Amino acid sequence: MRVGFALACALLLGCGSVFAEPAPSLRLLSEHPVEGMRGGNLSGLAQCGKELWTVSDRDDDQIYRLEPGDGTWQAQTVHIDVPPVPDSGLPWGLRSRTWVASFVRGGDLDFEGITCDSAGNRYLVSEAHAAVLQVPPAGPASWLKISPLLVREARASGMLLHFNALFEGLAINPAGDQLWLAAERERRGLLLVKRQQTVWDCDAGCVLLSEAGVEMQPANFPKAKAVSRDFSDLSLFNGKLFTLERNAFEICRRDAVTAKVERCWSFADEALRPPRRYAQDYGLAEALIVDAEGAWIGIDNNGGARADGEKRPIVWRFAAPDGGWNAAP
Repeated sequence: MRVGFALACALLLGCGSVFAEPAPSLRLLSEHPVEGMRGGNLSGLAQCGKELWTVSDRDDDQIYRLEPGDGTWQAQTVHIDVPPVPDSGLPWGLRSRTWVASFVRGGDLDFEGITCDSAGNRYLVSEAHAAVLQVPPAGPASWLKISPLLVREARASGMLLHFNALFEGLAINPAGDQLWLAAERERRGLLLVKRQQTVWDCDAGCVLLSEAGVEMQPANFPKAKAVSRDFSDLSLFNGKLFTLERNAFEICRRDAVTAKVERCWSFADEALRPPRRYAQDYGLAEALIVDAEGAWIGIDNNGGARADGEKRPIVWRFAAPDGGWNAAP
């Protein structure tokens, strides 16, 4: 029955091929509950030098520096003064729904990702406003001046059309002049803007990838079903773009220019062990850092407890695959 459904899914709905070679599994090294996040909802991770940083999509006025350890990690609050948000070109309907939602859940800006350049500047993406905030090591925060072509081209390609399905992750190159953004779902996609003097603009087009369709959740996901393809974060390592594909429970390596997928690795076996399961219908991995030794994956549990009772946000450390991240298939 499942094979028949999966075949129909692949042929009619655009699911991933049911006959594709399964992605190799990553090995979990450690997991770390995170204390001290006022709003919880860990929604991004970044490494600036030797420091790890995170954001919550419920906090508009602070980010967090993480203090790693062998067990529980502590999040140290760093206050930010955020200037008024510029108009990114999102339609009034989406902006008004965001405004209403902020009174219910908290967090008007809905920060969904964080990344760093080699100068230590941190960049936060606001899903609610499709805007990017730069937080320098010293001095005031400011919004990047991004060409309205970014949102215009994204929407023309079928992205950024639905509430709570806008920009979900970002990555920047070490020089701080190329910025990748991930549109979350329905359609998901990858976009690139480059700094040109004072404005971030498209270089012969912003959209690298726009992709619809659904795919089956991992077989060991409780009551697995076909769900929308999605991206929940990005990481740039050794010139390659790594996407966190939340509902597939995979990290995928992609060409940073074409966004073509080259290879994927699964973290489903470890994430879906019975004690770690959440009573939620979708994947909860929201944050990604890829480095030479492995990957950090952050879990936004939306305040819910998993099977073993743990309610705090979680950061997992996975070992790099055999042969490294850039190994050929």
